[in-house]
Amino acid sequence: MNLLNVLKLTPTKDRHLVNKKALDTLCQGLSYFRPFISNKTPQLKDYLCSHFRLSIMQNIRNVAIIAHVDHGKTTLVDKILEACQFFKDHQKPGELVMDNNDLEKERGITILSKNVSVQYKGTKINIIDTPGHSDFGGEVERVMNMADGVLLLVDAFEGPMPQTRFVLEKALEAGLKPVVVINKVDKENCTPDEVHEKVFDLMFALDANEDQLDFETLYGSAKNGWMSADWQKPTDNMFAVLDAIIDHVPAPVQEKGNSQMMITSLDFSKYTGRIAIGKLKRGELIPNQQVSLVKRDGSVTKSKIKELFVYDGLAKVKVEKVTAGDICAITGLEGFEIGDTISDPENPEALPSITIDEPTISMLFTINDSPFFGKEGKFVTSRHIKDRLELELERNLAMKLKETNAADSFLVFGRGVLHLAVLIETMRREGYELQIGQPRVIIKEIDGVKCEPIEELTIDVPEHHSGKVIEFVSTRKGNMLTMEPKGDVMHLEFEIPSRGIIGLRNTLLTTTQGEAIISHRFKEFQEHKGNIPQRINGSLISMENGGAIPYSLNNLQDRGKFFVESNQAIYEGQVVGEHSRPGDVVVNLTKAKKQSNVRSSGADEKIKIVPPQIFTLEEALEYIQADEYVEVTPENIRLRKIHLKEHERKRARNAAFAN
Repeated sequence: MNLLNVLKLTPTKDRHLVNKKALDTLCQGLSYFRPFISNKTPQLKDYLCSHFRLSIMQNIRNVAIIAHVDHGKTTLVDKILEACQFFKDHQKPGELVMDNNDLEKERGITILSKNVSVQYKGTKINIIDTPGHSDFGGEVERVMNMADGVLLLVDAFEGPMPQTRFVLEKALEAGLKPVVVINKVDKENCTPDEVHEKVFDLMFALDANEDQLDFETLYGSAKNGWMSADWQKPTDNMFAVLDAIIDHVPAPVQEKGNSQMMITSLDFSKYTGRIAIGKLKRGELIPNQQVSLVKRDGSVTKSKIKELFVYDGLAKVKVEKVTAGDICAITGLEGFEIGDTISDPENPEALPSITIDEPTISMLFTINDSPFFGKEGKFVTSRHIKDRLELELERNLAMKLKETNAADSFLVFGRGVLHLAVLIETMRREGYELQIGQPRVIIKEIDGVKCEPIEELTIDVPEHHSGKVIEFVSTRKGNMLTMEPKGDVMHLEFEIPSRGIIGLRNTLLTTTQGEAIISHRFKEFQEHKGNIPQRINGSLISMENGGAIPYSLNNLQDRGKFFVESNQAIYEGQVVGEHSRPGDVVVNLTKAKKQSNVRSSGADEKIKIVPPQIFTLEEALEYIQADEYVEVTPENIRLRKIHLKEHERKRARNAAFAN
């Protein structure tokens, strides 16, 4: 009997778990195995495992794809799915299938790590797509223990970037061996061979062992759908990557002992509730099994598994048993968190907890108390905001929450402005109204010395703009480490305090006419670098509630640039523009042109108003000063002073000077 017939007799839900090579061998050589085949028993897989001690684990590969932002991870996953004929001929999935979140689609970046599985040459390959932006490094750290190997993607033109170093360091610390994929070799002026040498040098600098340094390297263009061992010999398929995963990523190690699984991710279903996701380290799990839940603080609670799922493509498939080494999803557990261990009910043993790097910035989240509060959002009270932030803590390990002296304000700590901006944007779309204070860098005292986070800043910019860029970064306490030409751009590397990066992006993009490519990652805590100059220009503040009248906007254009459109509703204390000079100025945009017996309201020359500057959420957060808030509602992003009344602002300034 051939292998195809054996697989036909295997239940559909178990077919993706069958070790095809082992089945083929047994079917050809074991005569006493034929009765089991003819009886079409559903226990085919179980019989093979128990009587012939076959390790189905040997047919599983768990691999994480890691890289710097925009080096092509999600595109590579798309092409792997196509190569494995995951989609039917009539299906048109489009690009970036894994980026299914609205924010991910809009921004063109991966924010949350996700799982997908494919079948190739009888092997089930579990692929974990991870974010490339340094602010979402926590997503990379928590999924590393689900992987047994990594695909490290590097751009053939840019080479190793700051986040490449970060994700590679985490992979090497976890003892994973990388398969290096040098992507985008079709780019103009790319240098694949030089990039390969740089990757080796980087791994050597990160103390990789001899086995890790002996890595497999592939070249190609994921966008064009090909990979090869030689970048000068293009192919027409992605099989080289899949073969490298099977040959160079080890199968999960089979350990003896009771069931043990670390929960590394969460999902939610409105039908089954919270879902725990992780890789089963040892043993096996079945539905309705009693288990112990070992919390991160060491406490143990009893629980019960309701249903088990494994990944089949992009979907989850219900199964009757999960064996060690596979990535699975579990429903029915109660009170679990990321980092908890599912263990044997009689002899609970905890796995080492997930270690996450410390946050580097904090922001104040408070209720919206502006005159426009409650007009657009559904959730406006401090209880709503607190409950939502505590819910986020369950899945966002890199975030921390701290209550303040005020009952309606909370300090939220994160990896960067973008990290918390994504949370704020998500809350905004869910119907929350809130106000956010200026991002503040976390200052630590180490051995009696005041220290602050230092970041590694990389800027690629046209050569004629490089002088201005260096000048701007230097004024923010940046220390230049590298300056080298790369094609037709200049590659600059700096060490700079995190305080200096806040608000730097907008300035550099304006100066370089949008041509600067900026990336940064946290490096270490160093001694405090002293004062850094902030925004020099003051704010234009609204004097009254009302609408922004075009007549007033036109008359006040020489005072600065505005952030509001004609006839837009504004309120007293709202920041409506940027003053052209230092110092805040209160202006009245609600003043209309007076009519009289001599002149009518529309008899003057045509008004020409400069279009307003519209901020994105991150730009607004980086723009505000210490005495300002960003007001976030489902429909608007506004800037405002903390104290709306002019006399309150004067009183607060006097109190600050007195102290």
